Amino acid sequence: MKRIFPIVLLVAVAMVMPQMATPALAHTPVNLLNSDTTPSAGPLLVDGTVSFAIRASFTKSGQKKAFRAALKKGEELVVEYLIVDKKPENAFKKRQLPRLVVTSPSGKKLAIKFNERTDFYYSSLNTNFIYLARYRAPAETGVYQFVAKSRAPASVVLVVGEKEIPGEVRR
Repeated sequence: MKRIFPIVLLVAVAMVMPQMATPALAHTPVNLLNSDTTPSAGPLLVDGTVSFAIRASFTKSGQKKAFRAALKKGEELVVEYLIVDKKPENAFKKRQLPRLVVTSPSGKKLAIKFNERTDFYYSSLNTNFIYLARYRAPAETGVYQFVAKSRAPASVVLVVGEKEIPGEVRR
C-alpha cells in the first residue's frame, strides 16, 4: 500500500497539470453599480480591445448605467449586447429592453440596434444567452462612453472588446 500511493499521486498530478498549464479564457467581468449613472462616474475599461463582460441590472424604467472604454486609432470597437435566455428578458419585445448608446471620442452617437436573436451556450458559466446585437467599427483614439437606459426592470450583458486576456478596470 505504501508503494501504490505515490504512484497514484503521480498519475493524478500528471492528469491535472496539463489543465493547470492552460489558463481558462474568458471575459473580464465588470458589474455596473447603481452609482454608475454617467460615463465619468462609471468604470473605465483601460484597454477597450480586451474582452469585458459588463453586467447591468435595472430595477425600474428610466434607470441609467454607464461606463467608458479607451481605444486607439487602428484598433477596433467591438460591442455585443446579450441577455440570459430566461424570463422576463427572453420574452421582452425589443422596445422593453434597455437602450444602449455609444458616444465616440469625437462626439458621434450610435444607438445599438437589435439586429439578431441568436442563441449561444456559454459552457464556462453553464448558461444560455441570446445575442441581440453585435457591432464592429474602426476605432478613434480616445475614450468611448457607453450609456444604457432601462425601459423596464431587466438585466443585460454588454461585451466590449474581444481579446480574452485579463483586463484592467479603473473606478
